[in-house]
Amino acid sequence: MDNRAEVREFLTSRRAKITPEGAGLPSGNRRRVPGLRRSEVAALADMSVEYYAKLERGYLAGVSPAVLEAVARALRLDDAERAHLLNLAQAADGSDALTRPRRRVARKWAPHRSLQWTLDAITAGPAFVRNGRMDLLAANQLARAFYTEVYSTPSNQANLARFNFLDPASRHFYPDWDQAADIAVAILRTEAGRNPRDKDLHDLVGELSTRSDEFRTRWGAHNVRHHGTGTKRFHHQAVGDLTLAYEGLEMAAEPGLTLTIYTAEPGSPSEERLRLLASWAATQEAAVSLPRTPPAR
Repeated sequence: MDNRAEVREFLTSRRAKITPEGAGLPSGNRRRVPGLRRSEVAALADMSVEYYAKLERGYLAGVSPAVLEAVARALRLDDAERAHLLNLAQAADGSDALTRPRRRVARKWAPHRSLQWTLDAITAGPAFVRNGRMDLLAANQLARAFYTEVYSTPSNQANLARFNFLDPASRHFYPDWDQAADIAVAILRTEAGRNPRDKDLHDLVGELSTRSDEFRTRWGAHNVRHHGTGTKRFHHQAVGDLTLAYEGLEMAAEPGLTLTIYTAEPGSPSEERLRLLASWAATQEAAVSLPRTPPAR
C-alpha cells in the first residue's frame, strides 16, 4: 500500500518535536528548522544519512524490525507511537493483509445477546462498546443516558468524534474540551495507521477536516495514543459536573472494538450524581415505554 505521505509526515513531525538538548546533542546557533536534523537522527539510530532520508521519504516497505526499533529509539517514540510506526510499516509492506483480522463495518455490526447482557449487568457506571472510528456500537442504559446529547442529535450518527467537533453541545459536555479534542483525534490517527484501508474512516476524516478547523489542525500534528485508562471531567445536562475514571478493554472476540467503563470514586459527589443519572435514565426510559392513554369517548 502506498502510504508514503503518511509515513513522511509522521516521521517529520516526530523529528521536529525533539530538541538537540533533549537528545543529548549540542544545540548550535544555526538551525533553520525546529527539532533535530536528519543527520542527527541517523547518527542516533546508527545508520547512514542516506538510508534514514529514504525512510523519512516514506519508504518503509521491507524495513526490518531492528531498523524500526532504532528509529523509534532515536526519535524517542512512546509506546503508542512505536506501535503506530510498526503499523505504518506493515501497511507499506502489505504484510498485514492476510494476518490482520477483518474489521466489521460499524453500521452492519450488532452486539450478540451475551454482550448486551454483560453491558446491561453493569449498573453503577456507563459502559459502552466503540470501534476505532469512535462509533458507539452498543451501550448499557446508563451510557445511553450519559451520552444523551450524542444520541439525541441525528447528525452525530452516534459518533463521538462528530459530537466533539461538529456539535456545539460538546463544549458544555467536556469542560476540558481541548483535551477531549486531542484524545479524539489521536484515537482516529492511531486507527488510521492500524487500519489504513477503512473507507468509512477516510470519509469521516475528510468530513471533519472540511467542517472543522480545530480538527484539521490537530490531524496535521500526527499525534497518536493508547487510550486505556485515565480520568476525565464531564458536565451532564441533567446531573451537573462529573469526574469519572475510565478503563478501556480490548475485546478479544471482536478485534478492533473496545469496551469502555466509566466509574466514580466511592463516596464522591460524582458517585452520587451517577446514581441520580441512573434514576433519571430509568425515568426517561419508563416515560418512553408507557402506553398512550386512549382518548375519552
